[in-house]
Amino acid sequence: MATAGKVIKCKAAVAWEAGKPLSIEEVEVAPPQAMEVRVKILYTALCHTDVYFWEAKGQTPVFPRILGHEAGGIVESVGEGVKELVPGDHVLPVFTGECKDCAHCKSEESNMCDLLRINVDRGVMIGDGQSRFTIKGKPIFHFVGTSTFSEYTVIHVGCLAKINPEAPLDKVCILSCGISTGLGATLNVAKPKKGQTVAIFGLGAVGLAAMEGARLSGASRIIGVDLNPAKFEQAKKFGCTDFVNPKDHSKPVQEVLIEMTNGGVDRAVECTGNINAMISCFECVHDGWGVAVLVGVPTKEDVFKTHPMNLLNEKTLKGTFFGNYKPRTDLPNVVEMYMRKELELEKFITHRVPFSQINTAFDLMFKGESLRCIMSMED
Repeated sequence: MATAGKVIKCKAAVAWEAGKPLSIEEVEVAPPQAMEVRVKILYTALCHTDVYFWEAKGQTPVFPRILGHEAGGIVESVGEGVKELVPGDHVLPVFTGECKDCAHCKSEESNMCDLLRINVDRGVMIGDGQSRFTIKGKPIFHFVGTSTFSEYTVIHVGCLAKINPEAPLDKVCILSCGISTGLGATLNVAKPKKGQTVAIFGLGAVGLAAMEGARLSGASRIIGVDLNPAKFEQAKKFGCTDFVNPKDHSKPVQEVLIEMTNGGVDRAVECTGNINAMISCFECVHDGWGVAVLVGVPTKEDVFKTHPMNLLNEKTLKGTFFGNYKPRTDLPNVVEMYMRKELELEKFITHRVPFSQINTAFDLMFKGESLRCIMSMED
């Protein structure tokens, strides 16, 4: 590439301060350093995590910053020591990484890389502690190692999954975060058997991805639990057979589910981050074999309280991070599930806007109208 080794000037959506609309600016993107890759982003999506850190209500505010972490792109150039990727490769950036050398990466049981595990407060590259983005010479901070709200970005090689170049990036880009998180929570952690009953708490994009996992597993009954009854209609596309709104009942929702299923559901997945939903999710599973999986991120003060007899009665409680997928090893296979027409991604994509209208995507998410809004960099 003619641009390799040079600074690239391009457009990026910059968050100058918490809660203020993003502004499209011309930024300078430095060349990749050792073990880094510069990626041309073609499509990026908005995930609730971007909104969360843009609002910065409960987090360390790091501004000015280029947010974005759910995307698809093409390698423009690579830094020293990068052997796994070459210019032209199609990649999905991931907010967590896989160095392939640490104890976690070498374990078949973990995807929580010591080197590249998600760090929400760090706004610089791990190699030299510097940012690769500047505006008129002043540094602009990175976000979770990806910063995909930019036409070009620099990412550690361990946070890039190389995927099938035939896969449409405007669809598979949503696998780089939320959809894989929900899907893997069911397929890799809850592991429902064919014909079993599965409850999903929270029917946003992650919950519906968990539901898609239940559908792919051949669950006979999939119960959606949400406070918004309008979500049931949409959930039917993902295999939802029953809908329970906790507000419609005077008793705890776990009791409602136990009655509905003659003793409890076989598997339950929690995708809200609400501590009461987490407890209900665990308590609603069947004794002897029931498995509950927590996906949603709690607040700092939350405490999980349940009677130990629930565990002694052989109910299992598990947690998951990014659906237990190792980003580089496993994501290419998830893309292939889509290519084989097993996994349906189109139904998650409710809106598309040009990148210049990124604030519209934020508005749609605030109104609860979108599951995933894809922004095209080219438009």
